[in-house]
Amino acid sequence: MIRATSVIRAAGRRGTASDSVTLSFDDRHRRRLALQGDRGLEFLLDLPEATALRNGDGLTLEDGRVVEVLEKPEPLLVVKAADQRQLARLAWHIGNRHVPAAIEGDRILIRQDHVIAGMLVGLGARLSSVEAPFNPESGAYAAHRHGGHDHG
Repeated sequence: MIRATSVIRAAGRRGTASDSVTLSFDDRHRRRLALQGDRGLEFLLDLPEATALRNGDGLTLEDGRVVEVLEKPEPLLVVKAADQRQLARLAWHIGNRHVPAAIEGDRILIRQDHVIAGMLVGLGARLSSVEAPFNPESGAYAAHRHGGHDHG
């Protein structure tokens, strides 16, 4: 099986991809995984270390072809609040339970979880469901990547 051995950041914007692979959040942070492209290409992701892949990144195959990484929509809960103070309080409770969360201005996105949903409703949250790519915060002790440079 042909291997993908390196990542090109945001390769999809260059139109060089010969196939694409649509991955969930969990599958976008791997080192080694057998994959099948959206158009049928089978390959082995075989990176030197686990790497967080982002929408538009390219996986370079041994023969020079590039497979574009796309984000797969996932079932998520949208958490909203009456005001920013309440939203901050809800974020604290989500974080206190180590629930991965994407913080987006006036809302928080988390994975569907009926126990956490019940807690949030009890705290006054307004919840709705959405299918969208999930890109949670990476955490205080993880290496952060912003705008092409590393933190951490």
